[in-house]
Amino acid sequence: MRLSYIARLALLHLFRSWRATMVLAFLVITAVSALVFLGSLAIGTNDAMIRNSTGLFSGQILGSALPNMADAAMLGGPGIDKILVRREQRFLLQAEDQYESILLVGVEPLPEKQHTALWRKTVTGRYLRPGEQAIYLNQQTAERLQVAVNDEVRVSRGDGSPLQPLTVVGIYRTGVGQLDQGRAFCPIETFPDATGLITTAIFVEDGSSLEEIVRRCQERIPAAQFMAWPEFMPDLKQLIDLNFVCMALVMILVFALVAVGISCAFLIFALKNLREHGIMKTMGMMPLDTALFLVNQTGLLSCCGAVAGTLAGFALVAFFAGNGIDLTSFTSHNQYFAVSGVIYPRMTGPALLTPPLLAILFGLAAPIWPILYIIRRNPAEILRNV
Repeated sequence: MRLSYIARLALLHLFRSWRATMVLAFLVITAVSALVFLGSLAIGTNDAMIRNSTGLFSGQILGSALPNMADAAMLGGPGIDKILVRREQRFLLQAEDQYESILLVGVEPLPEKQHTALWRKTVTGRYLRPGEQAIYLNQQTAERLQVAVNDEVRVSRGDGSPLQPLTVVGIYRTGVGQLDQGRAFCPIETFPDATGLITTAIFVEDGSSLEEIVRRCQERIPAAQFMAWPEFMPDLKQLIDLNFVCMALVMILVFALVAVGISCAFLIFALKNLREHGIMKTMGMMPLDTALFLVNQTGLLSCCGAVAGTLAGFALVAFFAGNGIDLTSFTSHNQYFAVSGVIYPRMTGPALLTPPLLAILFGLAAPIWPILYIIRRNPAEILRNV
């Protein structure tokens, strides 16, 4: 039989059983739209974790061992939003008879406050101001030293030689161990020692290639070392990769179940219309024609459902992408959401196209069981038993 005739016959059968067709189409539409939204939500969650983790203090690219502070001006270029220069060195903090080893980081308070979110994690007091003889201390160290805001601590080298006193102006807690344990901040203008290690935090523009910027920075200052966030945050990189793997498994499992549902429904249709299949066989319909007939039915159903589901999922993502989904109450103790718990779903090509393609693929595989059932039956046996 001609393929166009079989396709038209399959379409007429779908219209004839329109109630069952609508139910199965709704099943496909729901699955596709839900997975388009979930895929975009997973990407938005990954974006939020990266944004929170790098925006808190480190930036997307970390530069260390710069020869001097003036070299940071050489790093600017396309794709770079801001470069924050810092100086760090390990000291001893003394308060009364209490001592604590601390990694003191000299920062430029105004740019830091503009481009990082560390200042938002202030528990008591305030953030640093330019040029003041002050220290911004983590809560754990403050408790061990038994100091509070406006108390004075003395900074000394490892050999015990005193350098200068600093006033505690603020105490912070981020929930991130790397920042909350053994680290403090002061204005870079009043850093106790001019020989500290010079580092940079590079914030890049959205959509910029981290690898390209790292390569360019390394070429300009070969003596320094530059790392993108996947290198100094491997745990976050693995978590994002795990999210993608889990989402792929969810999509496969969902559409496998949808395919089983469609297959069972079409088998029921085949049993219900078994007499018609027997008559078509006696009229000369070959096994290949029967297979094409059922594949056309499930293919048309899956394609229409996939298109409608994709449009519904796109609309759902567009709505929440503007408003965001606030999950602060579920992420308040999560270090990857230390800045904000709001997630903005983001649509990408794979997130938009993978669910409908899987729906069509599994939909075309769904009629295998009904096809095998029908083509194995003899026409005379069908007509005699019905």
